[in-house]
Amino acid sequence: MSVDERAARRRAAGSSDDGKSASTYGDLLNDPQYRRWIRRGLIAVAAGIVIGLIFTDWRIGLTAAVLAAIADSVYASKTTSSVAAWRHLGASERKTERQLQGMHRSGYRALHARAIPGSDAQIDHLVVGPTGVYAVDSENWDKRMPLRAMSHRKLFLGPFNQKDRLDEARWEADQAHELVSSALGTDIDVRPSLAVYGPKVPWNVLTIRDVDVYTGSRLRKYLKKQDKVLTEDEIERIYKIADRVLPQRYGEDVEAPN
Repeated sequence: MSVDERAARRRAAGSSDDGKSASTYGDLLNDPQYRRWIRRGLIAVAAGIVIGLIFTDWRIGLTAAVLAAIADSVYASKTTSSVAAWRHLGASERKTERQLQGMHRSGYRALHARAIPGSDAQIDHLVVGPTGVYAVDSENWDKRMPLRAMSHRKLFLGPFNQKDRLDEARWEADQAHELVSSALGTDIDVRPSLAVYGPKVPWNVLTIRDVDVYTGSRLRKYLKKQDKVLTEDEIERIYKIADRVLPQRYGEDVEAPN
């Protein structure tokens, strides 16, 4: 994802003349959470009616309605993004986010779509876990083009040199390193990486210009393959500091944290 694409993610929420949000029926219909509740209610009612008629027992129908609502709630928890709806994450970022959602049990915490203060750049995913801290950028590239590397210094997608993209990923990780380390009071390494979706990646993990490059489907293996270097307390502390110094972008400009 280019810097311009990241800069294009801006808040699209409206407000009334007095500076307060105007809440109307139309606003409610446009609210994703409100729509989910409507859908869940309709699913529960439909399941209750159909099953109740089939078995001619309202109690069985009521049980079916409750089970349908629970099933929809579980499904939504696994598929709903934790990033605000106005950000409109791309397909590759959503794929990475879904993979990271399942890693919490292994001690990994993740922040998504975080702005770098004083710039238009944005880190797609900052991951903190037992094996360290990672700045993961998700790339959705043309699957028809071959991906090849030269001497750990050059990455090509078809005829196109991806040097700028690699340098940008390394710069983003460096900025996260400086901000988090400064706030933490100790030096914390932040590893830059590209999770590539689309073209076939002819290697497991390859470090090119100090950036780890791998197919997006290997993200979990990539994060877990290193030795453990952080404790649970350290993970939680780094995560909270990163959440503070790498803000979500709510407006046109993002100021440096105090």
